[in-house]
Amino acid sequence: MAGNSNKRDQEIAERVLRHWHEAVPNDRMAHLVKDASRGFLRALQGRLAQHDVQLGHWSFLRILWERDGLTQRELTIEAGVMEPTTFTALRAMEKLGYVSLVQLPDNRKNLFVYLTPRGKNLKSVLIPLAEEVNAIALDGLSSADVATVRRALIVMISNLAQDAGAVL
Repeated sequence: MAGNSNKRDQEIAERVLRHWHEAVPNDRMAHLVKDASRGFLRALQGRLAQHDVQLGHWSFLRILWERDGLTQRELTIEAGVMEPTTFTALRAMEKLGYVSLVQLPDNRKNLFVYLTPRGKNLKSVLIPLAEEVNAIALDGLSSADVATVRRALIVMISNLAQDAGAVL
């Protein structure tokens, strides 16, 4: 069964590549970025699954590894998702033993999220997987090309963050 899935995934990847090279070589940047993002996520998801970690938990873990003890609301904003998504993910992560959800006695309004030792230990296992995916994606690009793409994407992200027409 897994062989069929891998074959189908490869066929889809080849179709996407053919699309970019032949059908719409000058299509909008948003489509190109979206397909690149899908490729990154697909590659990462397969690696995370080998460690029983869901892709949906990845963003929250990454944020908490950098700054533990955020409120649920802060985590929602930093992850760029909706509150119900964060709530569902955090409950699942709590059941898996990755996080503890704490209401402080002097602040019953906010729910604070803390990594457990198990959640903290995932960092040393999962970060190398993400680095591997990045290395695969960047294979064949010079360091100058990588720097240019990084700069360009940061400018695009900044421009879009300042877009007055965007609806939150």
